[in-house]
Amino acid sequence: MKQLSSYWILQSRDYSGTLIQPRLLPIRLFECTFQQRAPNTAAQVQTRLINAVSPLTNVTGAEPFRLPPLILHPFSAPEDTSVLMEGSRASLALQGFVPREEQITVDELDGRLLRGRYAELRMLYYIGKDLSRWAEQCAETVLSSAGFEGRRVRPETFTVYLVQHIPAHIRQKLEAWGVLDHCSLFRRAVGLHGVFQEMPPAESFAPDFLRRYHRHVDHWYDLRVRDYGFDRAQPEEFTFELYASGEYALMLEQSWGANSTTTS
Repeated sequence: MKQLSSYWILQSRDYSGTLIQPRLLPIRLFECTFQQRAPNTAAQVQTRLINAVSPLTNVTGAEPFRLPPLILHPFSAPEDTSVLMEGSRASLALQGFVPREEQITVDELDGRLLRGRYAELRMLYYIGKDLSRWAEQCAETVLSSAGFEGRRVRPETFTVYLVQHIPAHIRQKLEAWGVLDHCSLFRRAVGLHGVFQEMPPAESFAPDFLRRYHRHVDHWYDLRVRDYGFDRAQPEEFTFELYASGEYALMLEQSWGANSTTTS
């Protein structure tokens, strides 16, 4: 897997919108190349990934139920990264944390801020799309197991589990990617994707919504969790693996190559 480039976002607020000490967060883009091979079924892909990792054991000695892997696609494209950085700088300038260039008006800074906020929403939407797809796969997998008969299992069971009881090895991997507050990130991604089936264009959003969208999507997540009846998972009842989409593709290529060598 080849790293194409590494981008940095200047962050002056946490995911709740609260002011924090400005810092740079990394976004890395990767490229994978792989050979054309016969396609595998979804069941074959899941089996390969499950067999590629060793099972974890919780503190009681009981083995957690293994869920399908969570595969996240790149958080942003290169063009989005520059917009995000401009939006962050504009936010700092509007709040007086950094000096404003004399030739740039307040309206121009506000426009940059709004473009940056929309880029953030786009990022959250596509993360939410990955999370929602994963939660549905988890519900289907668990409901097909006799060990969970009679449980009220819904996709929300696993989105709440991801937010509240994320396994330590998943948290460490996210932190290595530069995701320091996965709880707010995943809450907002799920809340936003639960409202929109397709990402609306920027002009569909009111400027005041874009400036303060954090509060809205947090509320949408809370409503979704509150409005559905479902059983919540115990902290170490499940486990799973996390992959970037490029990492996932590389694993499949290596697995196919190993099988080809074995059978030849």
